[in-house]
Amino acid sequence: MREKKIPPLVNDEEVSNLLDIPSPRLEDAYHKGILKKYQKNGMNAIQFRKGLGPVEAGTMVIKGEEIEVIRGFPKIRRTLMLHPALEKHFPDKVAVEEKMNGYNVRIALVNSEIVAFTRGGYICPYTSRKAREILDLDEFFQDYPQMVICGEMVGTLNPYVSHYYPEVGKLGFRIFDLREKLTNVALPIMTKREILADYNLEPVKLLGVFPVKKAPQRILEIVKELGEHDREGVVMKDPQMQLDPLKYTSSQAQAAELEYALSFPFDLARAFLFSRIIREGFQSHETGESVDARRERALRMGESILYPMLETISKVENGELAAEDLLIEVENKEQAEEFIRHLRDLKVMATLAEIKDGKAVIRRVHQSTNDRINNYLDGGLY
Repeated sequence: MREKKIPPLVNDEEVSNLLDIPSPRLEDAYHKGILKKYQKNGMNAIQFRKGLGPVEAGTMVIKGEEIEVIRGFPKIRRTLMLHPALEKHFPDKVAVEEKMNGYNVRIALVNSEIVAFTRGGYICPYTSRKAREILDLDEFFQDYPQMVICGEMVGTLNPYVSHYYPEVGKLGFRIFDLREKLTNVALPIMTKREILADYNLEPVKLLGVFPVKKAPQRILEIVKELGEHDREGVVMKDPQMQLDPLKYTSSQAQAAELEYALSFPFDLARAFLFSRIIREGFQSHETGESVDARRERALRMGESILYPMLETISKVENGELAAEDLLIEVENKEQAEEFIRHLRDLKVMATLAEIKDGKAVIRRVHQSTNDRINNYLDGGLY
């Protein structure tokens, strides 16, 4: 079998020095599929599909007038038991920011253009266009060209995770980090918030800074209230951003994720189910909830698992597709088709269902769920 031709960026000595990874190791990673050539949206780049050494998955190395490195967003680990985890992890104080239900986006100035990257390092044309519309970024990037804005795209016209926030509505962006392009070093919490205020850019909510001894109980109270208002959870950070953050989510958010996953059980459930059940078990244990509250949690979990799956089975039996409709704002059909091409790059089966009044309905088909439900309904064996 003929060996893949190595893109020049992979064995460029400048890239090796910038990433602190020897060129032979980069070449080996390319042959193993850890790195991938990326030549879309006018970019000549390499994309890290997985982490390699000090470099995170989702990192992009882009060749323009100069070589730019946009580091991937670091994975945030989750705590199941707040009391012991926070005392082990944070020596002094804990800053608590809201974790919003949307999708992780990094916005950077690349080759004099403002570009939005998804978590995996793909340039999303829809997100890039909407970020430029929603946010006034020119002055910020004029003053901070080497910074990356890390945030959450949220709202009902979010094509990846549609969730209603009263203060956002259709589409909005909330910033949780400002990070240096090459080093991925994040600015301290208060420094970040002061800079964002200077440019009228909106951060996620800061819910408090607590002494580590008092933080677990306060966070449990905060997350309970967030869940009751259909909100996701929190990210807990060192105020100086010198330690890795941790995250913790509400029971209601976990139930909503189960409901979504079990609507397409043969495409999504395996990746979602076990981790959410484990979270619920530890959260129930730590909160010491009453018998009635525990029964309510159990019912919420069970209904989130069973009901959406039954609904999908019935739909497929009646000849409907196991699919979800994503709604995006577009100016023309080409913008809708451009977004569909982006989804297909992500191995997502999608078609254009309708365009009307400046909105496009993108139908995402969950083919494995369709095929396997039909097979079992016809007597196939599991």
